[in-house]
Amino acid sequence: MTTAALPIFPAAVAGAHTARPRWERPALAGLLIATAALLLWDLGASGYANSFYSAAVQAGSESWKAFFFGSSDAGNSITVDKPPAALWPMMLSVRLFGLGSWQILVPQALMGVATTGVLYASVRRQFGPGAALLSGAAFALTPVAALMFRFNNPDALLTLLLTVTVYCLLRALEGAQTRWLLWAGAAVGFAFLTKTLQAFVILPPLAVLYAVCAPTGLRRRLGQLLLAGGAMAVAGGWWVAVVELWPASSRPYIGGSQNNSFLELTLGYNGLGRINGNETGSVGGGAGGPGGGGGGRWGESGIDRLFSGNIGGQISWLLPAALVLLVAGLVITWRARRATDSVDGMARAAFLAWGGSLLITAVVFSYMQGIFHEYYTVALAPFVAALIGMGVAVLWEERGSAAAAVTLSGTLALTAVWSYVLLGRATGYLPWLRWAVLVGGLLAAVALPFAGRAGRQVLRATAGLGVAAALAGPFAYCLTTVSTGHTGSIVTAGPAVAGGRGGPGGMMGGPGGPGGFGELRQGGQGGQGGQGVPGGGPQPGGALPQGAVPPGQGPGGTPGADGRGAERAGGFPGGMTGGGPGGGAGGLLNGARVSAEAKAALTADADTYTWAAAAIGSQNAASYQLATGVPVMPVGGFNGSDPSPTLEQFKQYVRDGKIHWFIGQGGSGTAAGAGEDGGRRGGGGPGGPGGGTSSEIENWVKATYKESTVGGATFYDLTAPTS
Repeated sequence: MTTAALPIFPAAVAGAHTARPRWERPALAGLLIATAALLLWDLGASGYANSFYSAAVQAGSESWKAFFFGSSDAGNSITVDKPPAALWPMMLSVRLFGLGSWQILVPQALMGVATTGVLYASVRRQFGPGAALLSGAAFALTPVAALMFRFNNPDALLTLLLTVTVYCLLRALEGAQTRWLLWAGAAVGFAFLTKTLQAFVILPPLAVLYAVCAPTGLRRRLGQLLLAGGAMAVAGGWWVAVVELWPASSRPYIGGSQNNSFLELTLGYNGLGRINGNETGSVGGGAGGPGGGGGGRWGESGIDRLFSGNIGGQISWLLPAALVLLVAGLVITWRARRATDSVDGMARAAFLAWGGSLLITAVVFSYMQGIFHEYYTVALAPFVAALIGMGVAVLWEERGSAAAAVTLSGTLALTAVWSYVLLGRATGYLPWLRWAVLVGGLLAAVALPFAGRAGRQVLRATAGLGVAAALAGPFAYCLTTVSTGHTGSIVTAGPAVAGGRGGPGGMMGGPGGPGGFGELRQGGQGGQGGQGVPGGGPQPGGALPQGAVPPGQGPGGTPGADGRGAERAGGFPGGMTGGGPGGGAGGLLNGARVSAEAKAALTADADTYTWAAAAIGSQNAASYQLATGVPVMPVGGFNGSDPSPTLEQFKQYVRDGKIHWFIGQGGSGTAAGAGEDGGRRGGGGPGGPGGGTSSEIENWVKATYKESTVGGATFYDLTAPTS
């Protein structure tokens, strides 16, 4: 391959830019505006989205200490189960503009626009504006991206930072520039403060690529990598050092850990435990799946995991094509020199960087034995999209070769057939589109090698038909996603699909499992308005009357079957769904409905207490905190299983007059909350194996204080003992 054969490449790589065609700036502006419109459309429909994180955002907007640590409540009893970097933009937004759905979720949507822009800039440098536009469009129309950049989980910021990392690494390869390599290290470090060890997954291929291909001496390459490692350690380690050195008695408990240690959380539950399934007390993970496939309760692991069940519709529309184009791109660029001081060398480096990141992340996701959810796959979206734009550009320029023409046509045909399969998994979902994609894609694939002979206009029309057929399926899924509110802890993009493999077996593992979903309704759990907002609390996405039930929820906050929530074929064992009638406790996946009476009780004299109430589990506590705006202590952390506080600590809080109410587990729900993982861990709350400190606290409260019913929920006044 030569520069003359590929005029889409810049004439000089290091710091150079090709002349911009007149259409590029309007096209780029159109791409970014369309991405923003897609991600911002009806954003308020999701309410508080994942109330676990929204409660932490609300707390951080009122307390700088909660802001720094990522506390679940402004009283700083316990943190969320992740470092707080992903919460900081949302916290700042709420500080500036007040609490509401848009204020929480707009920063996430803007991260999606930023990721599209960074991806465009990276692909354009070596492959031109046409390839960059195709990559940006492929990313924006990835269903799981349309979901997660409209949601408040940490994955949005993580995906942006991973994209920035690859971009900076490729810039560093242009002339072995140390400053860009330092920026890459800093991006990885900040990604660590977003979702801990997942940030490090792409490091091996990127480090090897730089060590082998950077156009400088070996000693300088290794020295630069050491400096980048230092930048990563500083960017990600300063917060960890402060937390570990801070006296435990004056900071919040580290949520998700069993020993109040962020390092334990990082290396165990949020680290190696995700790989080998040995997550302390978790009901997810564990080896020994059927047939040796592993995956335990979180679905069988294996090479087909990303293509199977509900996961396929989240990410895999263009994944087969990306893998084919990766191989094709490497074959075409393989004759380039090892160093990246040539155009072809940088093209090959780009394929290795994006392709290596895709492969290693896909392998980890496919074989991890611990907690795994469909939406984790958003981390793959920029890698897939980059390879699509780059690979199509290379094959298009080489289409005069029979091998390149056949590869391009075959890739298009494969994509059309796979889209046909994925669209068929959603029973009754746009059957006309399924056939249109198949027929249009195959026609374009057959005609493409011969279209050039009929003239440029016919060639362009054929290529346009092929692109439309390839993107029509994910585009339809995106439209379904953005027209649906998403709340709770485990959410999915697109329409209902039977046989999802991302959630725990018997819960979300497919139809017919014990207490499981027969199918996943659009977007997972909850309905428009979200949990935590009923009962007259802050009403993102539209006001509701006092005590009204938000759309998509039945009595007690249980998700309804109106097409905007999760329609259950059977309830979770142990009441892991929403609260009971009249507003009982929240569940593993959703929070409780907060009545006007409960809100009035919690807000009365709330300023005289550190916590207006305590409730077992973070989803339960978050519902009351978001509805009232006052701190509510989540006993046991995000699912009631963390040993925080101990019974003696809780008794001391009560003696000191720091807690007014204890909210019991009225109704049919249990108070097992959920974090980003939705995984219930043992050793803690009433729903977890073995009882634990939260059970001890609840039993002591029941034996010591009189029970009363407030708005359908069970309350205990901790200022009025029975004797």
